[in-house]
Amino acid sequence: MPEAGQSERLRGRVAVVTGGGSGIGRAVVDRFVAEGAALVVLELSEARAQALRDSCPEQVVVIVGDATRLEDNVAAVRAAVDTFGHLDSFVANTGYWDFGTTLVDLPDDARFDLAFQQLFDLNVKAFLAGAKSAHEALRATGGALVMTGSNASQHPGGGGPLYTASKHAVVGLVRQLAYELAPEVRVNAVAPGGMLTALTGPPALAHKARDISDLPMDELISTVSPLGFLPKPEDYVDWYVALASATEARTMTGAVIECDTGERVRGRAFSEYARARAGDLRAATVATPGAPGSGG
Repeated sequence: MPEAGQSERLRGRVAVVTGGGSGIGRAVVDRFVAEGAALVVLELSEARAQALRDSCPEQVVVIVGDATRLEDNVAAVRAAVDTFGHLDSFVANTGYWDFGTTLVDLPDDARFDLAFQQLFDLNVKAFLAGAKSAHEALRATGGALVMTGSNASQHPGGGGPLYTASKHAVVGLVRQLAYELAPEVRVNAVAPGGMLTALTGPPALAHKARDISDLPMDELISTVSPLGFLPKPEDYVDWYVALASATEARTMTGAVIECDTGERVRGRAFSEYARARAGDLRAATVATPGAPGSGG
């Protein structure tokens, strides 16, 4: 595929990106801008929102809001249409990871229900809220709805049961919404593998004070991946550009693009190793004074 900024593959296109202040969301924002798109970014963190405002050009509008709230998604879509005249793509990209918390290790008290709600709200409800808010504007332009899945969308071992179930649910959303919104709107997902980001976990599982970068991700992924390297968020964004473009994915809807460096090929080894290392991290998190759930 062409290098960023050379082809302007999204020239004249307008997109909404949720969770665009960090990780793969920020990489998508930067790449979409380089490819000529105008953007509205929905970001929960005021600090990250301000960083976007400080570094992005005028064709990026940043809204502080909660992607799990339908009204905040509606506001983002309205801002896109009011500011730029239309909406061509909506990228649903928010999420928690459960740090591989197993069934046995899930809490036995009220935190069980809270952990489920927190993770599914951000990983599933937010995506449905985005689709609900954007579908009419996307129908008007023959646009695209793009969701962020995971290697855990397709097979076990990419997280614990909460995360894996939530990412399988994303696949269900993609397929059902592709069915409901055809032929006007294409609905697809990108399913990346491991990468080094600031991805955190639900506070009810005591993971809010840590993020995925606390894990030895380079060792984890490069050791067990057939391709032998740890991707950066930027390594995945070409797929988002293709799915959001007017021409490059015209034949695709209801599809999930697996781009996980082949993790599924060695899924068993990855699962056992990742689970062991995630268990070490959970123990360290609980022992950290002031960490959520630690009593500090």
